[in-house]
Order: sequence, then C-alpha cells, then structure tokens
Amino acid sequence: MGIIKEDEFRKMAKNGLSGAYLFFGDEDYLKAHAIKIAENTVCGDPSFAVFNYMKLDATAYSSSALLDALTPLPMMSDKKLVTVDGLNFSALKAKEVDELVEILENFGDYDYNVLIISVPAELIDEGNLPKRPSGVLNRLGAVLTPVYFEKISGEKLCSWVEKHFAHNGVKASREVCRELIEYSGKSMFTLSAETDKISFYVLSHGRSEATRDDVHNIANPEISTDAFGLANALSDGRYSDALKALAAEKFRRVDPIILMSEVSRVLCELMSIKSLLDAGYSAKEISATLKMNEYKARLYCSSAASKSKKKLEKGILLCSEADLALKLSGKDYQAIEKLICSL
Repeated sequence: MGIIKEDEFRKMAKNGLSGAYLFFGDEDYLKAHAIKIAENTVCGDPSFAVFNYMKLDATAYSSSALLDALTPLPMMSDKKLVTVDGLNFSALKAKEVDELVEILENFGDYDYNVLIISVPAELIDEGNLPKRPSGVLNRLGAVLTPVYFEKISGEKLCSWVEKHFAHNGVKASREVCRELIEYSGKSMFTLSAETDKISFYVLSHGRSEATRDDVHNIANPEISTDAFGLANALSDGRYSDALKALAAEKFRRVDPIILMSEVSRVLCELMSIKSLLDAGYSAKEISATLKMNEYKARLYCSSAASKSKKKLEKGILLCSEADLALKLSGKDYQAIEKLICSL
C-alpha cells in the first residue's frame, strides 16, 4: 500500500486525475480544499458540472447508491467526479466494508470516474502509521490510493496564514501571523475565516498590511469548550444535562461546527480507550499507547469504563451525521439539538 500526502495529490491534480482516492487524517480543511481542486480539474466546464459531479454524504451512502453514482457516463467530458463525504468507518459494519471493497476491486469497469472517499478526522482506524496501518486501511489501500492529510502546525501553519493573507491582497508579517494563531487558535477553518475578516477590514480602510492591533480588534479569540462534559452527557443518555451543556456553549457563542468537531473527537477517544480497557490495558499503558497525558488518560478511563461500546458507537455515528448537517446548512445549533433528542 502506497500512502501519499496532500501535497503529492495536488501535484498529481495538475496533470489530471484518474482512479479512486481515500482522504483521511486530521486536517479536514485541507480535505475540503483538495476536493475543490479535484472538481476544478475534472469538471473544467461549469456548464456540465451538474452532470459530471456526483456527491454522496454519509446519510445517503450505501453500496447501491455508490454504484448508481458511478454508472452514468460523463457528459461532454472524458471524466466525471464522484465524492463520498463524511463516511464513518468506525460505524460501518464488516459487510458494508466488504461491499465497498468489492466495488473498488471492479473500479476498472467505471474508470471514467474519479472517486474520492473523504473520511472526517478520527472516523477511521489508522493504525500506527507509517509502519503499521490498520487492517481496514490496508484493505482499502489495496484497491485505491490513500491520501494522508496530517495536522499542520508551527511554521508551516504560519506560512499558510501568510499566504492566505497574500491571496486576499494583504501583507502580513510572520509576527502578525503567529499572533493570529496564538489569539484565534490552530483550526484552519477558523484561521481561514479570521484571515478573510481581517483582510476585508484592512482593505476597506485603504491599507494593504495587517497589524497586531487588527488581530485583537477584529478577530475572535479562541474559545475552549466543555466538549468532554457534553460528550459524556450524550453517551450516557442524560438528555437534560446535555441540553444544559449545550445552552452554556450557546450562551458563550461557541461556533457549533467547532463544538461538534470537539464532541466527536472526545467520543472517538472514549471509544479507543474503551477498546483498550476491554483488552486489559491499564490507564498508564493507555496513556503511553495513545500518547495521551496521564491525568487525561485516567479521567477518560474512568468515563469509558462506565459506558457501553454500543452507546459510544451510536453517539459517534450521530455526531458524524450532525457534523455533516451543520456544514451543509450553516452555523446554527439545530443539528446538535436534533442529535441530543435522537439519543
């Protein structure tokens, strides 16, 4: 299995794309950007994009739905693009994985398609990369090309923020870029929005360079969430407590997409810890295995020990659906409220 990285995929896209790809890893922002690059590459003529770009989300996905999307020929083009976004491999049954692999094994019958399966962060078991990929990643890697989107941080993230400002026609020094990251956090979704906001403000005032004062006057500060408390209430079925926790986050005006992402991450971590506890691992061994702070590992072990895998799996699946609904419908809390009522 040959895993490539996001920058390699972008280079490939310049020469045209073919085949099937699995997007996985921590940086969901870059996955969305890579899908946009693929759309521009494959569906060059916007007049026919409605016929040549087929989208499936996690709620609409099934093996038969995927075949229905792959079967039609492209219109006035050599290729068409099919994307499956938001698929949660942690919740897929073995039979569903088998059906997907069978389709991919016969992908040559549909080679007029470019297929991208984009998995949100932490919704597929990656194993211990790069040496020991998981079983499911090995199976998928035998029939498509896995593309790894690693978390961007440090100077690389600073360079990205600087380029984002430049794309908007605004100059920003390295110091200003570092200040924005320190002030607003390391989420690329958040930094993209805050960079755009500062850029428009600077340009509207007849300037061409952002300053530290612009960061503090215009950008939103990073807001920490009580994702652990909300995730625990959700997985325990404590609806009243979950609604109270959500009300507190709404009062603090926490971005619902960020909140949903953090709740999903906590539930995935609890599921991983539950599996290790069931296998006989101690809290200290779990801390070392997951490279998690020992105090946090003990806290999560205490929580995971009292939960059933079935409830955690259901919570992860519903979180995936709610996260997708949020990204499709806009920034409101309706999808999270629906999630709480669905448990």
